[in-house]
Amino acid sequence: MNTEPDLQRSARLALACLDLTSLNDADTEADVVGLCERAQGPFGPVAAVCVWPRFAARARRELPAGIAVAAVANFPDGSADIARAVSDTRAIVDAGAQEVDVVLPFARLQQGDERVVAALLLAVRAACPGLALKVILETGVLVDDAPIARAAQLSLDAGADFLKTSTGKMPINATPQAARVMLATIVADPRAAGRVGFKASGGIRTVADAALYLRLCEQALGRDALRPARFRIGASSLLNDIEAVLGGTPAAPPAAPGTS
Repeated sequence: MNTEPDLQRSARLALACLDLTSLNDADTEADVVGLCERAQGPFGPVAAVCVWPRFAARARRELPAGIAVAAVANFPDGSADIARAVSDTRAIVDAGAQEVDVVLPFARLQQGDERVVAALLLAVRAACPGLALKVILETGVLVDDAPIARAAQLSLDAGADFLKTSTGKMPINATPQAARVMLATIVADPRAAGRVGFKASGGIRTVADAALYLRLCEQALGRDALRPARFRIGASSLLNDIEAVLGGTPAAPPAAPGTS
């Protein structure tokens, strides 16, 4: 995707599949209102706005029905505290949001404790019936293909609707290799291959960055998967470059990282 028409196509797809995100510790309601305004820009709406659970109700009030509200559970540490993860999830449900982004207990997975990983994911799935569940694997910590694939499979077994790379809070976030492993796990599971989506998150700041993950998703899941129901990008500053590409103007410098 190196020609200008291809870059513009990537920008349009990235915009339609963007989870515009703010998960900074100092976020305020005013920040969320501004985020929701940005989500309804001159080139069209984003797929969703992703915020802390305490701001989900405000985001829902600020946005039209066509833009989903996502909020995070067990974030960003991915603790094994099932009660906490379920409490976060119930707060998201009560706020009227449509999507839950939960962090898989990646440290427990590294310790070989798959039982608690599965139990937490199943409890969160049960706490948000009807909502889209995105499971964050924190692939930059798991690093190697085998644990990433195992985290992906446990997430699929628990009923995940999306596999998501990263919280955006670690030194290593989304990588092409992690994406390939996650997508291959989806394709290999007959229950997931035609349904489950992929979300790249963390460090994706330009349309060129996004285009790589669009291409990987298309190769694995097919062109029809390049829509919000199967593909998302979690980012805070990517919208600057999307608007620059579509508007033909220089992009502003990237904002401080706040991606999910």
